[in-house]
Amino acid sequence: MGTNRINGSLYTKIENRVATIEFGHPHANSLPLELLERLAKEFDLLSENKDVSLIVVKSEGDKAFCAGASFDELLTIDNETEGTRFFNGFANVFLAIRRCEKLIIGRVQGKTVGGGVGLVAAMDYVFATESATIKLSELSLGIGPFVIAPVILRKTGQATLNELFMAPDQWKNAYWAQQKGLYARVFENIKEMDEALGHFLDRLLQANPMALTEMKRITWQHTEHWLEELPKNAEISGKLVLSEQTKSMLSKFKNQ
Repeated sequence: MGTNRINGSLYTKIENRVATIEFGHPHANSLPLELLERLAKEFDLLSENKDVSLIVVKSEGDKAFCAGASFDELLTIDNETEGTRFFNGFANVFLAIRRCEKLIIGRVQGKTVGGGVGLVAAMDYVFATESATIKLSELSLGIGPFVIAPVILRKTGQATLNELFMAPDQWKNAYWAQQKGLYARVFENIKEMDEALGHFLDRLLQANPMALTEMKRITWQHTEHWLEELPKNAEISGKLVLSEQTKSMLSKFKNQ
C-alpha cells in the first residue's frame, strides 16, 4: 500500500511468512481517520493471507511511535456524526486486531500517546525501547479515553487504567509499562530490540501455524462485548470533541 503525506502512509512488506506493517505521519506518527481505516483493512487482508503467519506493526522513524489521534482532524469535526465516525476509526482497528487470525507483534521505538497506547494494548506481544514512554492525555483535552479504555483494561486491569487516565500529564516510563503488561520486553536501544525481535519471530515461525491461530483465539475470549461497547464509546467521544472546552484545549496543545 502507498503513501499520502497529509493522511499518513502505510506500507506492508511480506517476507518469510512475516508481514510487517509500517505506518507513518509527519506529525509524530499521529493517526487521522483515513490511516485508521487503511490499518483496519490491512489487518483483515493479512488475516486471510495464507502466506502470512505473523504480523509485525511498526511506525516510521526513530522517534515517536504514535502521537494518537490527529489533532488537525479533531479540530475540523463540527457534528456528532463526524465525531463518532472518527473515533470509530480506532474502534474498528481494535476490532480488526481482535478478529485477525494472526498474532500481531508490536515494535515500539519511542513515545506513545492516547490512541497509540490503545494500539499497543491491542497487540498480542510488544517489544519496546527505553525511549517508549506512554501517557493518556485525553482527560487534559476535555475528552476521555473511552474507546481505548476496554482495550487497556483487558491487558492491564482496572488500577493501571485508572492511573493512566487520571494522570494525563504524567509520562510513564517503559519499564512501568512492562511491569503493567503493556510491553513484553524492553531494550536499551533500537538495534538490540530489532535483533531480539528477529530471533523471537524465527522461533515462533517454527511452531505449527494452526497452534498460533488457536492461541490467538483463546487469548481473545471474553471480548465479544466489544462489538457493541466500542461503537457506543465512540459516540461519547464524538459528542465531547464538539465542546468549546475541548476545541480550546486541542488548539492550545496543537500550538505548543
